[in-house]
Amino acid sequence: MSVPSRRRIALLAAALALTTGCGYNTIQTLDEQVNTAKGQIEVQLQRRADLIPNLVNTVKGYARQEQQIFTDVARAQAVLTGALARPGGTDPEELANANANLSRSLVPFFAFAQAYPQLKSDQQFIRLQDELTGTENRIGVARQDYNQAVQQYNTYIRRFPAALTAKATGAQPRKYFEVTDASARTVPTVDMSDVGRPTTTNAPAGGAATTTTPPATTTTPPRTTP
Repeated sequence: MSVPSRRRIALLAAALALTTGCGYNTIQTLDEQVNTAKGQIEVQLQRRADLIPNLVNTVKGYARQEQQIFTDVARAQAVLTGALARPGGTDPEELANANANLSRSLVPFFAFAQAYPQLKSDQQFIRLQDELTGTENRIGVARQDYNQAVQQYNTYIRRFPAALTAKATGAQPRKYFEVTDASARTVPTVDMSDVGRPTTTNAPAGGAATTTTPPATTTTPPRTTP
């Protein structure tokens, strides 16, 4: 073997030892774990956003007069969908805030739904509500896994000698999935005083129109996962 060949092999071996010893490979592994966990959050958030329109349409069939509630939920759902489709990649804090705002908009939505016994027994409403609850539970698990992965990654790149490698390669701390918008943390006040107003239904042929009054309720709606 020629001297230049032996020299190249020695340099390659030294480079391999350097990258292994300074934590480069570990940084890449931990960073990929964060990306994978973030992808799981995005999948569940997208599923949650996809469920909302069907849920709203189901409730609209019983009470079209509550347009403001439906509008607020649709607007919050659109914000979450937009955050998930952000060009250049999603931002965990933006996703967390958008998801929390959607949860906030659903509080009066479900409180209103409690006032309609027929709606509560509607099989499609029950199925969609169960699917939404299951999705929110999976979001909670995915959020915990992601934040743990971020903590492990951020801690590692601050330690010596990995900190030197992180600086040389441009590795930056990753953001946690956490709500930073204070308004998204507040629980809205639900006013059910107008729910009891009469609603007129179409009368059967030859009969008089019937008027029904949905009962008011003081039931506290279940908190949704932010």
